[in-house]
Amino acid sequence: MTDTEPTRTPAQDAELLEKALFEIKRVIVGQDRMIERMFVALLARGHCLLEGVPGVAKTLAVETLARVVGGNFARMQFTPDLVPADIIGTRIYRQSSEKFDVELGPVFVNFLLADEINRAPAKVQSAMLEVMSEKQVSIGGETHKVPDPFLVMATQNPIEQEGVYPLPEAQRDRFLLKIVVGYPTDAEEREIVYRMGVAPPRPEPVFQADDILRLQAKADGIFIHNALVDYAVRLVLATRRPADFGAGDVAGLIQYGASPRASLGLIRATRALAVLRGRDYALPQDLQDIAADVLRHRLVLSYDALADGVPAEDIVERVMAAVPPPTVTPRQDADARQQHHVPPHGGVTTHQSPGGQSPSRPAGSGWPAPESR
Repeated sequence: MTDTEPTRTPAQDAELLEKALFEIKRVIVGQDRMIERMFVALLARGHCLLEGVPGVAKTLAVETLARVVGGNFARMQFTPDLVPADIIGTRIYRQSSEKFDVELGPVFVNFLLADEINRAPAKVQSAMLEVMSEKQVSIGGETHKVPDPFLVMATQNPIEQEGVYPLPEAQRDRFLLKIVVGYPTDAEEREIVYRMGVAPPRPEPVFQADDILRLQAKADGIFIHNALVDYAVRLVLATRRPADFGAGDVAGLIQYGASPRASLGLIRATRALAVLRGRDYALPQDLQDIAADVLRHRLVLSYDALADGVPAEDIVERVMAAVPPPTVTPRQDADARQQHHVPPHGGVTTHQSPGGQSPSRPAGSGWPAPESR
């Protein structure tokens, strides 16, 4: 389905996205959080890493998403014998023309499924760094752009499984989200048996690549209050200097905190989540809902944390508990609404930072009050 209207309201965009979610849920039973986060990555122009034991529908979910949203799709099975040229392409000498031609690899698609990405060694995984960050590939001194939109969705098994390699820190940092996929509930597993025991349902396309670009542009325009930006930055800083934010108990568990990419990722993911929820502005709750998925894979844990088996999720929760979010309060401000296109009411107050100074806030900045969901 291709949108031909010049403009669409946030509610209309949310309705279109809900239709796409419904098509995916015809195939995938349960896993609502995973499906929502995949759409967040899509709208935020970020890449997504799905981690879970074999058989919990990681690969099926990515394949179904590609069918529903349209665009070109390719799947790469990462294996120990893979080489970088198998991913990005290489130069081939043609005897007939007596010159080298460039043979492009499977990354030149809109959606790339990197299946079981941690079954390939680091040398192979590093071939993905440039294309994930710059959306281009360098072969033989020439630069080749990948199509737009471009999204890498990778699946991996937990590191406790045999025959897998840990992803390099540089590559983990290039994934916007890491989604931990768990087992289905008892009722969901029964429904899986009933639904897949006969002919599996086939999803129908809902929109095309052009619609994705429009929705991504809509996400870029979501209003983010400067206090919410400050909150995102403080969360990331708290992973680097926990003691400065009252989380000294986790200081010995983190060897390296999140990079500035995490601050950018928090804002991009928050905006995308607001689009999914039918708003043209973001709330602190949006950022809190997505923060763990943005931060968990970016932390490099210390030896003590690894020895004690402390999961990154617990550390992120303790950091978030130490950093208070902005507090939304009702306030009328017509000038700010006109300037920032904020709905009719809203304001913000912020908790003080550890240094005792309140985050800067431009005069007259309005913030919508929370809506009922």
